[in-house]
Amino acid sequence: MRVVFMGSPDFALPTLRALLEAGHQLALVVSQPDREAGRGRTLTPPPVARFAREHGLPLYQTATLKTEPARAPIVAAQPDVIVVASFGLLLPRSILELPPLGCLNVHPSLLPRHRGASPIPATLLAGDHETGVTIMLMDAGLDSGPILAQRALPVRPEDDALSLEASLALLGAALLVETLPRWAAGAITPQPQDDARATYAPKIQREDARLDWRLPAEVLARKVRAYRVWPVAYTTLRGSPLKVLRAEPLAAGVAGIPGQVTLPFRSGRQSGPPAVVTGEGLLVLRMVLPAGRKPMSGEDWVRGERSLEGTVLGDGEAMDPEAERADQEAGSS
Repeated sequence: MRVVFMGSPDFALPTLRALLEAGHQLALVVSQPDREAGRGRTLTPPPVARFAREHGLPLYQTATLKTEPARAPIVAAQPDVIVVASFGLLLPRSILELPPLGCLNVHPSLLPRHRGASPIPATLLAGDHETGVTIMLMDAGLDSGPILAQRALPVRPEDDALSLEASLALLGAALLVETLPRWAAGAITPQPQDDARATYAPKIQREDARLDWRLPAEVLARKVRAYRVWPVAYTTLRGSPLKVLRAEPLAAGVAGIPGQVTLPFRSGRQSGPPAVVTGEGLLVLRMVLPAGRKPMSGEDWVRGERSLEGTVLGDGEAMDPEAERADQEAGSS
């Protein structure tokens, strides 16, 4: 089939690879423009654009599809089908109606649950025990088109946004290449979604990842798992940002105010990772990223800090601009 592929981040790569390996003709790969990244603010291509360049695939990068000139390269590609995986732009009706086989979206949730921009974090925040991927025939709505195929995946207790994204990306790629020939052959009847069962996963803001220590430890642990790519779950220590990369809840009654650090002691010596008093239980900090340093275990962090016992986290929520720019890089560490 003659395919136009539209995608940008790492999640989209397995689907692009699968299409290539299945022998489909990649008439055009459409991705977001290169953007500055890292502390050096180096102009960096999205993973999909980088892959397309490395494999000699025709590449078109655009930040908009709202104008006719912006849509012209896609129209000129004359696709049989358009495959979309985490592209980041809404498709106008003229593009949705362009290919004879329509536009198929690889969506990382079991629609209609978690429609929207951030289904993987939403899955973890909700404490879902099961998720999956959906191959959807796109329409003008927000992830509301009819379903062509779905495949479920259990959410493991240790899963965070990084691990779940990797698993769902592979699952979605496999399901897409299985579904595409069956769809082209007329062997699939699209199934409408039940709008009454729909939930929504809105676009994430950095403030969403701030840890409010008044919440229960279980809720905070879900936030740490959900906000692992960008933004990374964070608090502050004496006014400096402290990112929390791994944590686990502990049902324990400990005296203290929310945000207060408590250290485990054995035989009069500190032993093990620190924990933080929450609105209900303790949150054990397994891995953290202090300002200006590399990710480290909670134990190593304790050894490098003075007078942590009794210190209250979240005493000042300011994030300096340099640390904020580094959020994306830190999240993938």
